[in-house]
Amino acid sequence: MSPHHVVISGIGLVSSLGEGPDAHWRKLVQPGLEPVLEASRFSPYTVHPLPEIDWNLQIAKRGDQRQMETWQRLGTYAAGMALDDAGIKGNDDLCTTMDMVVAAGGGERDETVDADILAASESRNDRDVLLNEKLTTELRPTLFLAQLSNLLAGNISIVHKVTGSSRTFMGEEGAGVAAVETAAARIRSGQSTHILVGGAFQTEHSDMLLGYELAGYLHRGPWKPVWQRQGAEGGGVVTGSGGAFLVLEQREHAISRGRKIYAELGPIASGRARRRQGGLDGEIAALLGQAALPNGELLTISGASGAHAATAAEKSALDANPAIAARGFSTLTGHMKEAQFPFAVALAALAVERKAAYPAFDAATEKPFNGVPRTVLATAIGYHQFEGMALVNAA
Repeated sequence: MSPHHVVISGIGLVSSLGEGPDAHWRKLVQPGLEPVLEASRFSPYTVHPLPEIDWNLQIAKRGDQRQMETWQRLGTYAAGMALDDAGIKGNDDLCTTMDMVVAAGGGERDETVDADILAASESRNDRDVLLNEKLTTELRPTLFLAQLSNLLAGNISIVHKVTGSSRTFMGEEGAGVAAVETAAARIRSGQSTHILVGGAFQTEHSDMLLGYELAGYLHRGPWKPVWQRQGAEGGGVVTGSGGAFLVLEQREHAISRGRKIYAELGPIASGRARRRQGGLDGEIAALLGQAALPNGELLTISGASGAHAATAAEKSALDANPAIAARGFSTLTGHMKEAQFPFAVALAALAVERKAAYPAFDAATEKPFNGVPRTVLATAIGYHQFEGMALVNAA
């Protein structure tokens, strides 16, 4: 084995199912697990809400908590869990040499101020003056900084003292794929020895849902599992709040620290199909070819969003390989946008490390897996654009 092989040595997870890898494993291996849903607050849309979180466990200073939006607190919290799990948190030597790659969105708007501006504009024609008034009286100066995607990485640096190089990617599932792909490439090349990588998404905010609904992506009406939304009203996506961070290391680096290794991160393939020209089916097939799938049964942790076209194309491609047994985890967590691919990789690593498969999350659609998963495929076919997948192997 190459000493530069990429291994996963820390996992931090938060979703509607709970906190941490152990809590998620206990829930997800329960056959027939029912999802946690919130159907009334944003009706006609359903979301998977966050559990109760004691932010103090990972963000000790109340001042740090107050200046973060919820999605930043969520990401900082999940990152802290991953650092704890890897035995890095609080170790100055490891934290100051640790690199970071984050997948992030653009932040949350102040809906009250937006509403005030719109209401005032109905009775005033001097709208340039109105906007200047609101900018100086209603918006705190840090609001603009809070919208920057790289503020999540900044807060992780401040709170957890991770002060190596830092990169942030934006762009739905593609950001999560690019973040993991970049982190793995740096380790394989010898540019980094240990990297914190992941993302977070907070859906319980009207403007976050608006971003999906403007293009008609949100599922309406009664909730259904992710594979069963074809033909239902709306666009098929049910969102969820959550975060997923991984600690990736060179194998020799993790071994020298005496750390437990969950799994090895194998080939990662990504692409961006010309979907308007009907290229998605071919792109998914090409990615499966690049992934160098092993012979025999293959457990697949699918990040399928439920978006009609993308999910139908992924299901068709996976069903074409009779060895693949897919598990669409969005059925139980909702779609977490930038965090979707890191979450899929984390669930794959848990299955490999525990030497056990997840039961079907949708018994009516997903087929059983009877073996011991030594290799698991993780996918993220973007609801709008970008496609990615990775093989996760036994360490």
